[in-house]
Amino acid sequence: MIEVQNLTRHYKDLCAVDNISMTIRKGEILGLLGPNGAGKTTTLRMLTGYLSPNSGTIKINDFHLPKDAIKIKSLIGYLPESAPLYHNMLVYDYLEYVARIKGIDDKEKRYDRFLQLSDLCGLSSIMAQPIANLSKGLKQRVGLAHAMMTDPQILILDEPTSGLDPNQIAEIRNIIKTIGKEKTIIFSTHILSEAEATCDRIAIINKGKVVADDTTANLKLSVKQNSFIKLSLKGASKDDATSLLKSIHPNLNVKNVEPVEEDLVSFKITSPDDRDFRSDIYLKIKETNWIIIQLTKKSQALEKIFQELTQEKTGEDV
Repeated sequence: MIEVQNLTRHYKDLCAVDNISMTIRKGEILGLLGPNGAGKTTTLRMLTGYLSPNSGTIKINDFHLPKDAIKIKSLIGYLPESAPLYHNMLVYDYLEYVARIKGIDDKEKRYDRFLQLSDLCGLSSIMAQPIANLSKGLKQRVGLAHAMMTDPQILILDEPTSGLDPNQIAEIRNIIKTIGKEKTIIFSTHILSEAEATCDRIAIINKGKVVADDTTANLKLSVKQNSFIKLSLKGASKDDATSLLKSIHPNLNVKNVEPVEEDLVSFKITSPDDRDFRSDIYLKIKETNWIIIQLTKKSQALEKIFQELTQEKTGEDV
């Protein structure tokens, strides 16, 4: 559906996007992941036709930018990081205004579309409220309804959960998943858990270059030692517990970490071959009078990949 070849964009002496190529399939949710300043926003703006590349090509549904810019823009819904809302308008009036600009002239069609978007984005209780009075999470929902107004085939979202609290993030994530059942979605983020929970595929971009592009599962498989065991004990001293754990296997790496409660001791346990030692740990601790509060295996693959590929952080995204 979307084919990008050798895309490059300069801001004077700064190369914000450096020779990027990728293919985004129909119905795919692609997460564009990277630190601030990596070039995510510039890439999305070029895909929408808002910015022109210095070199390279963008092809969407057999249309080419910039030649077919109007046709391509009719296929895309775009939500920038700061949703461009008119804060002095009521939500309903704003959506009415957007619908008319988008060419939905028939009153019944506008009303039907408002009902659909209200249900999808959870706007029914705020339609009569001024946008200025809404929380950032609700403003993002209104912005998403704006982007979805003409039922576009492609949805491009720039940091859609930036600045939201955990509940609001979960709500926007669920909306994206629902929309993604029918549409192609590209969204940028620097939150690893967000990308992992929402995307079919992740492209990591750093210093304007794509440094990784694959499914979450395949990215995890590419990293060794990608998990650790989190153990919390009650009734044990730090030194005694450390000695017992190290006696299980000579290659076991046992690191004491800050416990979640004062009367506990907690450890992060890894092994060179990424072997799961939970059964061995359980049986060994069973011989003592200590109580296991937590014994879980956690993945750190994406964090490790991200750190290895984007070690040098920059300032604001460009």
